[in-house]
Amino acid sequence: MKKYILDKKLAARKLERMALEIAERNTDTGHIVLAGIRESGSIMAAKLLPMIQKIFEGKTDLVKVLMDKKHPDAVIIDPVTDFNNKVVIIVDDVANSGKTMTYAIKPFLEYQPQKIQTLVLVERTHKTFPISADYVGLSVATTLQEHIFVETEGDEITGAYLM
Repeated sequence: MKKYILDKKLAARKLERMALEIAERNTDTGHIVLAGIRESGSIMAAKLLPMIQKIFEGKTDLVKVLMDKKHPDAVIIDPVTDFNNKVVIIVDDVANSGKTMTYAIKPFLEYQPQKIQTLVLVERTHKTFPISADYVGLSVATTLQEHIFVETEGDEITGAYLM
């Protein structure tokens, strides 16, 4: 049985708030790159891009982070670009242990970004890796047996639920 913690409308409001936070916290840069971890993270990054472009005076780009979340040893950035002196924001749907975010950062460390930040729609409180999200839509205390899933339909985030 699904216990919804976010619906489509509330998820959209969380993204709008985070877009404002991104613009506010990055006035010292001229270029932000949103790096969405496939699949849901890429959808979220694509939704955030026009929101940020409306309020951020600098340039914004979008890339995808392709990886197998269960076996994240190979991480591919598409398209590959120069990340030097840019703010890179790694976007994912749910932060569980911090493992996915930790591995997603790896290819960006081959460059000299101005900052690397992280953004999640839903954050759990059970970290086993030293990652703390800079931008969080909703923080949820759960048991280790519970899982959070973000639902998407096409390029829309339709909700998030706890099981």
